[in-house]
Amino acid sequence: MTPLPIALTIGEPAGIGPDLVGPVFDALRGEVPFFLVGDPTHLPKGTPWIEIAAPDEVDPQGTALPVLRHDFQGPRTPGVPQPAQAKGVIATIERAVALASSGKAGGVCTLPIHKQALQEGAGFSFPGHTEFLAHLCDTPDVVMMLAGPDLRVVPVTIHIPLSDVKSTLTPALLTTRIQITHDALVSQFGIAQPRLAVAGLNPHAGEGGRMGREELDLIVPVLDTLRAQGLQIAGPLSADTMFHPAARATYDAAICMYHDQALIPIKTLDFDRGVNVTLGLPIVRTSPDHGTAFDIAGTGQANPTSTIEALKLAWTLVAAQH
Repeated sequence: MTPLPIALTIGEPAGIGPDLVGPVFDALRGEVPFFLVGDPTHLPKGTPWIEIAAPDEVDPQGTALPVLRHDFQGPRTPGVPQPAQAKGVIATIERAVALASSGKAGGVCTLPIHKQALQEGAGFSFPGHTEFLAHLCDTPDVVMMLAGPDLRVVPVTIHIPLSDVKSTLTPALLTTRIQITHDALVSQFGIAQPRLAVAGLNPHAGEGGRMGREELDLIVPVLDTLRAQGLQIAGPLSADTMFHPAARATYDAAICMYHDQALIPIKTLDFDRGVNVTLGLPIVRTSPDHGTAFDIAGTGQANPTSTIEALKLAWTLVAAQH
């Protein structure tokens, strides 16, 4: 059975999301079927589009962008978010998730949102896309993976202050993040025996307790338990020696203790082709690994590469299920 097309949400209209859609469609035409969920009047002038009533109307060989129309309140204002449009941004995400959850869309790819704009305009209470998607899918435990051509990383703690990492990091949280990552590498990425590398929290992975005891008291017991269950895990490792080419060749994904420990190496290796993947959801969800870029919105300077890669990966993951 041919997989259903991917739902692409427009994201924050004042950002670069609308600028990316046309070039992405041109790049993927005939390769990755997808449709936009958003307001077509926010697309740059001259973008060819066609309105559809349902995902099954998408023509994979079509020459115009399929749009499942969702009108926002007011015109697009590049670089200047409008609070009145926050509800529209949220509603497009909800609509896309509902389509994927009901089997009417193959998966979801989300263009960047702006959390402050959503908070100010709609009382959005979630730290980010990942947490909102978990809420919509009624899935309490999800994992944010950043995947690129040469590296996959998972932060155990995500959008919290660095000062809160130590208190947030618990054996239960670490166990859950590792287990979900392992299971997704098997079920979605087709890796029969995933190899995981786990970073320490402290410099030099604590150096035997001289630079902190979190490795000895928390991380090591969790890893030992999971190894006894058959998982292939190296660590805890010193984060400063985990990401050179020879080290990366020894594992399929790196588990890191906090946001920047994971995201700095992958963005340094290939900033434009990193893809955000939410693991543990009942649906496929990917996203480009960049923000709204208000400073270049509406100028035509936005690089579509990460969104292209995000849609490609979503299509690959969806196709693997068929």
